[in-house]
Amino acid sequence: MTSRLILGKDVSEEIYAELRQRIGALKAKGTVPGLAVVLVGDDPASQVYVRKKGEMCESLGMHSLTVTMPAETTQEQLMEKISELNADPSVHGFLVQLPLPKHLDEKQVINAILPSKDVDCFHPENVGRMLIGEPSFLPATPAGIQQMLIRSGVETKGKHVVVVGRSNIVGKPMAAMMVQKGLGADSTVTVVHSRTENLAGITRQADILIVAIGKPRFITADMVKEGAAVIDVGTNRVDDPSRPSGTRLVGDVDFDAVKDKASAITPVPGGVGPMTICMLMANAVRAAELSAEGKR
Repeated sequence: MTSRLILGKDVSEEIYAELRQRIGALKAKGTVPGLAVVLVGDDPASQVYVRKKGEMCESLGMHSLTVTMPAETTQEQLMEKISELNADPSVHGFLVQLPLPKHLDEKQVINAILPSKDVDCFHPENVGRMLIGEPSFLPATPAGIQQMLIRSGVETKGKHVVVVGRSNIVGKPMAAMMVQKGLGADSTVTVVHSRTENLAGITRQADILIVAIGKPRFITADMVKEGAAVIDVGTNRVDDPSRPSGTRLVGDVDFDAVKDKASAITPVPGGVGPMTICMLMANAVRAAELSAEGKR
């Protein structure tokens, strides 16, 4: 079997074209969607990610604000900045880039962001709304995966989705979204994790296998059902002496072994990765639309 590649670049470009139309409609009514990102400290991966978010905002014609704060920022100073952004009418959505320096309380930070501006969808109110099927926003990476399934024609209705991993960022929200009624959902969902017994026996039952466990090439060919759709969320850096950098990125799935067994598969890099920023932009535009409608 030759599997079909599902590429994040293709799906995200389709969504960006739709967002540009929505942004144009907002601007015609006097609203410029605004997204702010708070970066505390100098984590290199976070810096790259924040820069990309800013560049994408600019390319879409959105108002972009990046707030950089030193690693020694106190909890009080960060909470003050969050209050400022909550009150800023030009900022329709914002996020505090994670991970934070160890001395800062992540939970307190997440809870302080207004739910109407919480474009990461981490606030308990937004998580609860997602769970009952009445979301204002959806978390970016799971939402991106769902759009990849919808737009690449992978049928989810009545299918068995197995999610490998139970993080608050991908695993749990992914499971909650796939079990809802509606397009790109209506699935039977099983979540497996590090304490699951007979994990391979369960992954072999999956019509759609979504893997977000953070272990390079963890899913091997014998763990995948013939003809399954495989979505690999992992990004792991492994040694590769043949590369100038000495390393390369691989997913949580052994791509070379699994691609001949899957009906559709996402590569790493180039699969789910581009969708996260894309869906963050979609959430920021949605926040601006709700604000313009006076609903938030």
